[in-house]
Amino acid sequence: MTTLARKLRLADYFALAFGTMVGAGWLVLMDDWLGRSGPLGAILGFAVGGVLLLPVGYVYGQWVQRLPDAAGEAAYTAEVFPPIVSYFTGWMMLLAYFIVCPWEAVAVGKLAAYIFPSLDSFELYRVAGQPVFLPRLVLGVGLTIFLAVLNYRGIRWSASFQNWTTAIVLLLFVLLLGISTDRGAPGNFHPAFRTTPFVSILLTLQIVPYFMTGFESVPKVAEEAHLGFRSTGFFRAIMMALLVGTGFYVLAVAAVAYVAPWQGLIGKRFATAIAFEQALGAWWPVRLILIMALFGLFQCFNGNFVASSRLLFAYGRRGTILPRFGEVHPKFLTPSVAILGITAGTLAGLLLGDALLVPVTEVGSMASALGWLAACSSFWLVEKRISLRAVTGLGIVVSLLLFLMKVLPVIPGHFSPAEWIALGIWLALGTILHRRPRLTQV
Repeated sequence: MTTLARKLRLADYFALAFGTMVGAGWLVLMDDWLGRSGPLGAILGFAVGGVLLLPVGYVYGQWVQRLPDAAGEAAYTAEVFPPIVSYFTGWMMLLAYFIVCPWEAVAVGKLAAYIFPSLDSFELYRVAGQPVFLPRLVLGVGLTIFLAVLNYRGIRWSASFQNWTTAIVLLLFVLLLGISTDRGAPGNFHPAFRTTPFVSILLTLQIVPYFMTGFESVPKVAEEAHLGFRSTGFFRAIMMALLVGTGFYVLAVAAVAYVAPWQGLIGKRFATAIAFEQALGAWWPVRLILIMALFGLFQCFNGNFVASSRLLFAYGRRGTILPRFGEVHPKFLTPSVAILGITAGTLAGLLLGDALLVPVTEVGSMASALGWLAACSSFWLVEKRISLRAVTGLGIVVSLLLFLMKVLPVIPGHFSPAEWIALGIWLALGTILHRRPRLTQV
């Protein structure tokens, strides 16, 4: 039986996890973050969220060492829960990864149109009142096909691309922090919160699962580790990605709010770039930010593409969906059919245009939190040591609270009817595709 290529090392796993977590949201949605929480509210929301996720990351680090399976959460829950629970747990995590792919495919056109306004021409149709332009659609299709070919031809190609994009993003980010420190002023932070401190922090905390999703992508490619790779490296990559990712979001909000008055950025497209342009009175910082955002978009798109294709592949291999998705290319040793499936789904989602951006954040947050909750609950049931159970218990509480914040109507920022409909469509699709698992699978 043909298996996946084994070529990944620690740097590859970190780049995958960090890149899956950090895309272009810090540029495209900065006005939304500041608008919902204010600078200090957003900073504390991301910081608190990152710290709270450390127990969850710990659980994933333990699980992947014990059970290196591309099915991830589906494999973990299968150890203790009925097959149908395992199936829909993994199906929700697939949503969390996959839904980012069309998001990034849409965002590349949105980003390019800021540099070249002529791209906002040749309107094809509208979705929820938002226009879909042909040139932007072509860019999204092009990027999707490029990443599909890259992943189809081998995990080493994809990993090298991920390593380079991650390195460029981090280097340019350090440069932006230096500019903000030199040109900014503490007075720009006032007022620190959008509403009350508690509500401001809560509103950002609700979207943390979506923007921090990625650290748990490491188990999805655990089967592709180099033969000399130690299993403890999985844990190290997960924790490194969590800490660096949290720091990135905290410092990104701080840099923007420090360099320009944040209230003047509300409702502005690409508020991050506008803030630096206002502070320096020049266009070159905008170009620098847009270049960084493009590389961030590439790494996030690629990371989520890898994670979603591996999870879809694992489902096909387990026989819970069409078995063809579990096929491995005989030459490139990649999950070729699963890659084609994610490509087709991304192109379909791309047709929704800008109407996809903000609602997808909310649905992705809930899906991620639910997957984390299932992984932690499963580990708590199989682990007998008190110390590990205590840490796992913290992960359960955190995941449950993050999940409830999106579904309980009494909490500000809960699901809207449109988001419930989107979730219902995804669950219905999972029900239609579901097959009885093979007897050789748990």
